[in-house]
Amino acid sequence: MARYTGSVWKKSRRLGISLTGTGKELDKRPYAPGQHGPNQRKKVSEYGLQQQEKQKLRFMYGLNERQFKNTFNEAGKMKGIHGENFMVLLESRLDNIVFRLGLARTRRQARQLVNHGHVTVDGKRVDIPSYRLKPGQVIGLRERSRNLDIVKEAIDVNNFVPEYLSFDEDKLEGTYTRYPERSELPAEINEALIVEFYSR
Repeated sequence: MARYTGSVWKKSRRLGISLTGTGKELDKRPYAPGQHGPNQRKKVSEYGLQQQEKQKLRFMYGLNERQFKNTFNEAGKMKGIHGENFMVLLESRLDNIVFRLGLARTRRQARQLVNHGHVTVDGKRVDIPSYRLKPGQVIGLRERSRNLDIVKEAIDVNNFVPEYLSFDEDKLEGTYTRYPERSELPAEINEALIVEFYSR
């Protein structure tokens, strides 16, 4: 199944979560899309809840089904709690860290910056959004990419960088200082339901 390229706002309203991270999608209409809007009443089964939780996380990070499942399986081979390991692996993706540093306003925009070769890791150009970072690695922008309007706009509106990252606004460089703890990852996701979904 290919990566979803449709309306993120509609998908956010359907799942009841801001997939872009800005929260704008749910400000005006915090209910599911469709003719009956806020009056839709639907009883969801346990399987439906598990699948919905999986879709929330998958669309949030912009992965296709195969990438998502492969990452989940990889997390299962690591020491520790399966669900937490899974979320840490997703959070360690290059496109996500570019977004978290505030160099892009959304993960989609961050993915595009990486794809177009604007981002460097330890001084070398990396154009693979799924590239997995390790603590200590430095993320920056190529010299000619530092004056991009979308980067300037993103930095202007960003007012929060997670504690597991450090950011130098003058150099436009960030360091992935450590793996994030569960409390620093999206609270609206119940990863236990995703583990149950794949354990059927």
